[in-house]
Amino acid sequence: MGVIVQTSLKSQILGAQREALKADNLKKETLHQMEKEFEEKADGVYYFKDRIWIPEADQLRKMIMDETHQSRYSIHPGSDKMYKGLKEHYWWPGMKKDIATYEEHQKPSGLLQQPEILEWKWEQIPMDFVTKLPKTKKGHDSIWVIVDRLTKSAHFLPIKASFSIDRLAQLYVDEIVMRHGVPISIISDRDSRFTSRFWQSLQAALGTSVDLSTAYHPQTDDQTERTIQTLRICYVHVWDDHLPLVEFSYNNSYHTSIQCAPYEALYGRKCRSPLNWLEVGESRLLGPDIVQETTDKIKLVQEKLKAAGDRQKSYADNRRKPLEFQVGDKVLLKVSPWKGLIRFGWKGKLPFEVIERIGPVAYRLDLPIELNSIHDTFHVSNLKKCLSEETVVLPLREIQVDEQLRAAEETIEIFDREIKQLRRSKIPIVKVRWNSRHGPEFTWEREAFMKDKYPHLFTKDPCGSSKN
Repeated sequence: MGVIVQTSLKSQILGAQREALKADNLKKETLHQMEKEFEEKADGVYYFKDRIWIPEADQLRKMIMDETHQSRYSIHPGSDKMYKGLKEHYWWPGMKKDIATYEEHQKPSGLLQQPEILEWKWEQIPMDFVTKLPKTKKGHDSIWVIVDRLTKSAHFLPIKASFSIDRLAQLYVDEIVMRHGVPISIISDRDSRFTSRFWQSLQAALGTSVDLSTAYHPQTDDQTERTIQTLRICYVHVWDDHLPLVEFSYNNSYHTSIQCAPYEALYGRKCRSPLNWLEVGESRLLGPDIVQETTDKIKLVQEKLKAAGDRQKSYADNRRKPLEFQVGDKVLLKVSPWKGLIRFGWKGKLPFEVIERIGPVAYRLDLPIELNSIHDTFHVSNLKKCLSEETVVLPLREIQVDEQLRAAEETIEIFDREIKQLRRSKIPIVKVRWNSRHGPEFTWEREAFMKDKYPHLFTKDPCGSSKN
């Protein structure tokens, strides 16, 4: 296996190797007798199993990791990808651990963009779905979570996953508009229920806008995500019967960011319950006093939210680096890793041109026709400036992508089949061979999923004989 090393780096490696192999220094390298397997090649460099040995001296290891992480020709790869790339050419003891530690201390791109503090209650509402819950006697299998960004008060609406757009729209009007009026904007994920033409036209008729989250940057609607995490601990098989009390308990409990209960921020005081009867008391407030108390509470909440947001931004920005692009810049795109899936950004993929800046931390890219089904706006943390020469860039090969911008690796064949025994059920699973750029990979997958997605693999049985 051959590798071309730049002259300056090669000379540094040579000098460091010779110094490290001296008797007084060799013990510091913690080689554990592996130096006996070193091979000195014609260029004078020592190799370990066809990989260049990098001594601990002269910060060479950090220099190589810096070059891989900061190179203008590569996107930030993550520790696993970085290790796999470097180990093809270099070696040192504890290499994988060192790379993982190095990656943990790298700052992500893009300073934290704090949302503005709202003026009044239920003006901006994040919403999301909790799905695949145990089906109840009433047929409910999902929860629609709708949260007020200012007071943190929330509604948990039991629904069926099969509900139509019309049904969801009517429920929205009955439960949200009826109680709180028409919000200024809605923050949602990219669920098809929110992006459908009907849903957007309904919002337009009500005078609101659908504020869709930036692709691959979930902080936009993380308020619902945090509420969902709290909600998940309450699941029982008759959860829809208990959901109203769960909603009450959530809204009447202390919330860290506003330093009071959501109901206290919404109504000016906590709602009475058996536990806080004396706390609420029997005092009577006249109409003007109630209005003033509620207004004062909102001002206090706004101050608390601003203070909490400033602390969060200061903490986050200390671990981030500012990054901006101009229209016309070429960038590399990073997407989330996934088992059995590959990234954009490794060599051979086109850089993408920035065609518009969307707010302080998001950019719209000119995606090729192969990706025309993908939302074209990305957070800055998923981008890196590309300074490569156009003449040496390889074209984008044909790939299949889904709505989440994930490119699936090629499935080759089904190797084996088993029945996975659970406590109350049995699940057929199959052993799948994938053809990845790193060579063949094998994973166990649910048979039903594979039959639905790759029916052609089941024209033969796992032993290779054709079905009758």
